[in-house]
Amino acid sequence: MKLPKILVTGATGKTGAAVVEQLHARGYPLRAVVHRQDARSTALERRGIETVVADMFDPDQMLAALRGTQRAYYLPMFHTHMIQAGVAFAVAAREARLEAIVQMGQWLSHRAHPAIMTRQTWLLDRLFADLRGISHTIVNPGMFANNFLRVMDFAALLGIFPVLTGNGRAAPVSNEDIARVITAVLESPERHGGMSYRPTGPRLLSGHDMAKVAATVVGHRVVPVSLPFWMFRKVARQQQINPLEISGFRFYVEEMKRGAFEFEGGVTDVVQDLTGAPAESFETIARRYAALPFARQTLANRLKAFASFNLTPFYRGYDLDRWDRDKGFPMPPNPSLSIDDERWRAEHSGQNLRQTPFSPAPLALGA
Repeated sequence: MKLPKILVTGATGKTGAAVVEQLHARGYPLRAVVHRQDARSTALERRGIETVVADMFDPDQMLAALRGTQRAYYLPMFHTHMIQAGVAFAVAAREARLEAIVQMGQWLSHRAHPAIMTRQTWLLDRLFADLRGISHTIVNPGMFANNFLRVMDFAALLGIFPVLTGNGRAAPVSNEDIARVITAVLESPERHGGMSYRPTGPRLLSGHDMAKVAATVVGHRVVPVSLPFWMFRKVARQQQINPLEISGFRFYVEEMKRGAFEFEGGVTDVVQDLTGAPAESFETIARRYAALPFARQTLANRLKAFASFNLTPFYRGYDLDRWDRDKGFPMPPNPSLSIDDERWRAEHSGQNLRQTPFSPAPLALGA
């Protein structure tokens, strides 16, 4: 039987690359959409994977990329104009008569969230769900393990584990497990159309719990250190992290403190149920990060980490409120965190179960 051709956006990113890897191993013909030709796209081509450079904001280029494919994994662009790219993809998908879309969503997806990316994700959820004749499935993880393991070098080299989230807990999930869920849906989209799946790790963990795991992984004492967000803004600028990411992350930190990722138990069996294998433990994921070049316990890395750590206070942190104003982001009249919103709680109730149809509550016009 001829396998359908699958298009993957964000094909050189964290989840996209893992989806490509898994589908390629299963023999699916693929078309990988990339932003530019570079070493990563060249590596895909050498493995016989078709790559296409496309402007995600241009519906004509996206239509050209989609023609000849039957299914797609759509990763929203991390961009201030993410919603335009999403609309361009939706227009192209309808014209190309795509069979199925698996969309990366957000657990916090909420119409009135103070984070622009979360509000736009909420709009994309509904836009794609309304594409007639196209099977649509949302994969909406909570906190990625990657969010916490970016500081594995601090744990390995300096013996500290920065904690931004107080006593809040989440069940961090690996990029690889998220990709396994996406792959399972793409293989049988007819079984999953209209569903919203929340893959998680196997246990709820606080930052202090994660520090204990990190100590086990690196083989020495690791001290959890509460990091105020004003200091994190300095770290983000020092490391040249996209301010759009930090602008939203400050609210996600508060969501975790307030229990948004513990809502209705916070742990699911989605990875096990859809893939047949349990979700990876945080320790398993942490060992992969500890083996990466940036966290290896070498003298050169220790000196680099020590110098970077001591220079951090001298950096000027991002002024995120000013950055948001300068970008001209629209703001809802009554912004709220997801965990504080009754409609969000109603829409997300039961999503910790495997079989959860995506059933958005109607807009309360005139309210």
